[in-house]
Amino acid sequence: MKRVTLLIPAQNAAELLPRCIESCAGLYDELLLVDSGSTDGSLEVAARYGARILQRDYENSASQKNWAIPQASYEWILLLDTDEWLSPELCQEIEAWRNQPEGPEDGFWLYRANWFMGRRVRFSGLQGDKVVRVFRRDACRYESKQVHAEITAAGPIGRFRHRLNHNTFVDLPTWEAKLRRYAEWQAGDYDARTPVVTPYHTLLKPAWRFLKHFVLRGGILDGYVGYRVSAYAAWAVWLRYDVLRRRRAASRA
Repeated sequence: MKRVTLLIPAQNAAELLPRCIESCAGLYDELLLVDSGSTDGSLEVAARYGARILQRDYENSASQKNWAIPQASYEWILLLDTDEWLSPELCQEIEAWRNQPEGPEDGFWLYRANWFMGRRVRFSGLQGDKVVRVFRRDACRYESKQVHAEITAAGPIGRFRHRLNHNTFVDLPTWEAKLRRYAEWQAGDYDARTPVVTPYHTLLKPAWRFLKHFVLRGGILDGYVGYRVSAYAAWAVWLRYDVLRRRRAASRA
């Protein structure tokens, strides 16, 4: 049987940790929690599940995960964010994989079932959302990006059939604050590739993003939630370039 470390980066996620951890029951040989300054009892919750706890100041998601990956005790890592949890079907699929002979893969894509405002989002550009969440410790690292970094692997990446649940929504003010925070980080990734911020970036690109998600990717089929997802996707694009524009204006002042 393949031995697995369940790796969870966390900060103030005491309410989410039980669902995340319990969904992986029987799938891991070590629980490793990488905490970035929790003050809400997250460490006590993790300790109840027998976690080995490491602490590090948060820089960005990729940096935090890349720091933690080499510290896993076992070759295979199952990495989950605290707002993710395995479906019973995916749990069974991973359990079957653990008992199979080693293959050529260095990692596996997991497609995500996304939830927003209490509803499953089946379209709106999220139907193809996937992340690498099972991978070899010594063959995989995250890209050096502030936002939406993905695993790069030395060898091939396979995929599991069943979906990983993902619900990052708490309430609208918290969601909007998250998008603003991401825009601050993402502006750094786009600085070098955007010599000048123009109406193309602040008008046309957001409009295209809304059209893409709501019409071309079927957001209209998700109803009001699809409209909100598409509108926030467009706003996130606008925010990114607005942050970049304001930073450059401040540097010239």
